Amino acid sequence: MRINARKLRRSLICWLALSPLVVIVLFPFAVMILTAVKPAEEVFVYPARWLPSTFRWANFADMWDATKFGVALKNSLYVSISSTLLAISVSIPAAYAMARFPFRGKGLYRSFLLVTQMLSPILLVIGLFRLAAMIHWGDGNLVDKHISVIVAYAAFNIAFAVWMLSSYFATIPRDLEESAWLEGCGRARAIVKVFLPLAVPAMVVTAIFTFINAWNEFAVVYTLIRSDANKTLTVQITDLVAGRYTVEWHQVMAATVLATLPVSVLFAWLQRYLVKGLALGAVK
Repeated sequence: MRINARKLRRSLICWLALSPLVVIVLFPFAVMILTAVKPAEEVFVYPARWLPSTFRWANFADMWDATKFGVALKNSLYVSISSTLLAISVSIPAAYAMARFPFRGKGLYRSFLLVTQMLSPILLVIGLFRLAAMIHWGDGNLVDKHISVIVAYAAFNIAFAVWMLSSYFATIPRDLEESAWLEGCGRARAIVKVFLPLAVPAMVVTAIFTFINAWNEFAVVYTLIRSDANKTLTVQITDLVAGRYTVEWHQVMAATVLATLPVSVLFAWLQRYLVKGLALGAVK
């Protein structure tokens, strides 16, 4: 009982110390959610009202119909998941080669990967648009095609994914693979049966960050995608504000709340892998 009381006291002290940070982090989300369920006439009133007089949940249905949110949500999921799978599938072999094989220029290559992360995608959008316009695809070019955005997102995220995965792969003992070789496994089978299962936390964490980068990206998709049927959530939500004389902020906040749900669910679902993978070999 004394030990439990000591643990409870320690937990209370920790939560009291963390409470200011929790309030600061959660305050914008609270404002966003409360604004999303306010009647339109209560969004801008003086003095400001934090709680709505009535919770108008119909704002979400109105926003869904007015903004074609379902189409944009489907496009965002398709683009983000596809680019994540493409980036991870290319990064795993590259990271394994960096972690296991010595080769000339290895240090220079790692530095090159780090330097590429200093470039913002917005610096390359004009070149990407011209490249997409030059490449023939089907009955036209790659402008206003999801494949162009998927490849661009994967290309931007591969360097980050290789850097993350190679750091973790280097901490996995080589003896485990060598033991599998002695048992008759080839290198490819040892990688699949022994190496990759041990690297699941790192692959999941890298996939999470890659997915979030693709989900939140704006400049590339805004440049390459033209039609409403192919727009993603970031562009669709921006269109609710940009170029409008009257902004329906309750609909903007409702769309923003729904746009954050997939990432929140992903974090909650893969939390145990996230905690493991953030260490990335801190303890060998």
